[in-house]
Amino acid sequence: MTNIPSEPEFEQAYKELVSTLENSSLFQKNPEYKIALQVAAIPERVIQFRVVWEDDKNQVQVNRGYRVQFNSALGPYKGGLRFHPTVNLSILKFLGFEQIFKNALTGINIGGGKGGADFDPKGKSDNEIRKFCVAFMRELSKHIGADTDVPAGDIGVSPREIGWLFGTYKAQKGLWEGCLTGKGGTWGGSLIRPEATGYGLVYYVQHMIQYASGGKESFEGKRVAISGSGNVAQYAALKAIELGATIVSLSDSKGTIVSTSDKGITPEEVEYIAKLKVDRKQLTVLTEEENYKNKFKYIEGARPWTQVGKVDVALPSATQNEVSGDEAKALIEAGTKFIAEGSNMGCSQEAIDIFEAHRKEKKGEAIWYAPGKAANAGGVAVSGLEMAQNSARISWTSEEVDSKLKGIMESCFKNGLETAKEYVEPAEGEFPSLVAGSNIAGFSKVAAAMKAQGDWW
Repeated sequence: MTNIPSEPEFEQAYKELVSTLENSSLFQKNPEYKIALQVAAIPERVIQFRVVWEDDKNQVQVNRGYRVQFNSALGPYKGGLRFHPTVNLSILKFLGFEQIFKNALTGINIGGGKGGADFDPKGKSDNEIRKFCVAFMRELSKHIGADTDVPAGDIGVSPREIGWLFGTYKAQKGLWEGCLTGKGGTWGGSLIRPEATGYGLVYYVQHMIQYASGGKESFEGKRVAISGSGNVAQYAALKAIELGATIVSLSDSKGTIVSTSDKGITPEEVEYIAKLKVDRKQLTVLTEEENYKNKFKYIEGARPWTQVGKVDVALPSATQNEVSGDEAKALIEAGTKFIAEGSNMGCSQEAIDIFEAHRKEKKGEAIWYAPGKAANAGGVAVSGLEMAQNSARISWTSEEVDSKLKGIMESCFKNGLETAKEYVEPAEGEFPSLVAGSNIAGFSKVAAAMKAQGDWW
């Protein structure tokens, strides 16, 4: 990777995968997989394009648009579109690389990809965002399709933007097809899709708790710290509350709110926070409103992990690298037993190393870490189910989709668990490494499919 510009986020994701593969018996049992790794680390295709649009002052604006079509061994490229000023090729390659193995763990026939633009929706009018979506899809539509590449939403791309993108695709191509997921419920969307990542995260952690406690414990009575306040954080909070947990925190890019009530953050408060997000307002608003200002402590510029006191479960659900090494130590000292990523690469490599060292040292008393590629796979899993419903021209009920989601998250957990036992044999009384197991299970499946299709030999 020395002959290309520095891509720190992608290099971090690549090294994280490589370190777990090398510290297992995978390459001893299958030395040829080293070649597969070299091939899989390079995207099949990277598309970069300009997006020219007109603002409300009739001025020309230009942004960079991207689509990284990383791997199609298991099915059409699948992964979100992100509209955010920080978007660059390194971030999209990291997200697309993670997406390959996450999608493999779902058991659904989908490949991995990611895309987006360095466009900032904040401060833009609805009309400007719509114009940008139209301009963006005019170019992207040349490269995607129901059997080629099926994007979804991500940061800055909500169901509203998916609607504008879908309408533009339909107008450009003259086709009504499942070219995007996260669509509206009356025009090809799936029930449970908005909730899926957050719900799936909680279902996954429920399996961790049950395994660690021998089936004696659940979310009931657990104190849960959550970062973020977007889609994933909101629905993870609501599902955890439903299962008996107390939610102590949420956050945004400006700071953290910590509940001052014994009952924690309530479903009504989560719904109000969701409304703030739709209106693109910050959580600081809560400190100014009569109904809420005495229910929360707001800490500007901070993440939750050092602010929440004793917690049982931590769910980073905002963005990448949001748990540092020092914060990892603070969580361990606060008695946290389970940490699972609702965001992609939510923990820094230093934090993961600290969690994994603690798991080995403290055995059954340790913190247990689950990577995003397994724990937050619920969103893309239901996207895959949406694609299936589109192909069959049918719609499943909420109960049907939720039941399938629960099955997929159970399979993700058990697959990572059993693969870890096979390739990274745990010591007596030690929890298996879910990060190693998930990485090996996802990579092995993709590598085998690539070999069968002649991508390496």
